[in-house]
Amino acid sequence: MARGETMSQQDEQPPRVVIRDKRRIDPTSGAARVPAEQEPISARPAQGDPRETVPEQGEQMSEQFSETPADLVDEPVGGVVVDDATRQLAERTEDLQRVTAEYANYRRRVERDRVLVVDQAAERFAGQLFPIVDDIERARDHGDLTGAFKVVADRVLGLLEGLGVEAFGAPGDPFDPALHEAVLHDTSPEVSEPTATTVLRPGFRRGDRVLRTAMVGVTDPESPAPAAAEPASADAPADEQPGAGPAAG
Repeated sequence: MARGETMSQQDEQPPRVVIRDKRRIDPTSGAARVPAEQEPISARPAQGDPRETVPEQGEQMSEQFSETPADLVDEPVGGVVVDDATRQLAERTEDLQRVTAEYANYRRRVERDRVLVVDQAAERFAGQLFPIVDDIERARDHGDLTGAFKVVADRVLGLLEGLGVEAFGAPGDPFDPALHEAVLHDTSPEVSEPTATTVLRPGFRRGDRVLRTAMVGVTDPESPAPAAAEPASADAPADEQPGAGPAAG
């Protein structure tokens, strides 16, 4: 009876589980391991060696939970070891540089468009004030720019000055087709070049941009400068050259 009970207890014992560590890197020392098939026979543990049957406490985890899986091991590329984290860092750095350059270009475009919109609005507003300025100048010529009207006129002219708009066109200025619009024409010996002698309407410009040309009367020189006489050709005979008299007898 005791013998039967002993055999029953032996049959009920769970089978022994043996865990073999197949990791290529030693988690403790960090050194590479040599596969069992490549390990010399002398270095292999003898049958029944406790190293094979009783693994250490830190080695009792499965291969899928290894601290250094095989797919994350550094791989040499061009003689330099590059891991996955380094490659991702390089890619993210390139993305950041590209986004930074695109944002800088966007800011420049926005600033350029903003300046353009402001300039266009200022020019449109100034163009609406030009007829009022013409009336002010006519009143000034007739001596009517006095009292409250003069105060209003000064404020209007101050608006143009604040927008950076300046008037041009004064009697005696050389005629420039890009700045002047000629509506009258005469000649005079007192000028040596086409000159705007009469200003019927002043012009306005903002910086290098002409907003309105000046309406002027142009005076040209009365007689243009004579053309220089062409020298006599050296191949012409002496008797045909000017000033040559008949040969002495």
